[in-house]
Amino acid sequence: MREDWTDLTEGDKIVQLSLSVSYPGVVRAWHRHSRGQIDYIIVIKGIVKVCAFDEKTSQLDEIVLKGDKLQVLRIDGKYWHGTKNMGNEPSLTLYATTQLYDYQNPDEERLPPNTEKIIDPRTRKPYEW
Repeated sequence: MREDWTDLTEGDKIVQLSLSVSYPGVVRAWHRHSRGQIDYIIVIKGIVKVCAFDEKTSQLDEIVLKGDKLQVLRIDGKYWHGTKNMGNEPSLTLYATTQLYDYQNPDEERLPPNTEKIIDPRTRKPYEW
């Protein structure tokens, strides 16, 4: 990733990288960032489903990222989002963010994976990871 890739970063400045390992079937959801953080997600090993939910419009988007086909996914932090390892091996996911993690006052709101606040428009039931 480069700062001058403005078609990808839309002028965002990446300030932190984090690496996450998830075992098969592990769900990391739901969370959002209310103070403007943007997340860039890159799966470097394995298969990971990423979901984002717009609370205002009830739009739910799903995308599957694979380590053998590198892609960068940009998620505006105002959307509820999360991931699930869909493969049979541990996944490695690189997160690039536009804000440093604040240990004293984290910019994170959390909901459980099966929350009734996030409804799948296809089933009209809580989203089933």
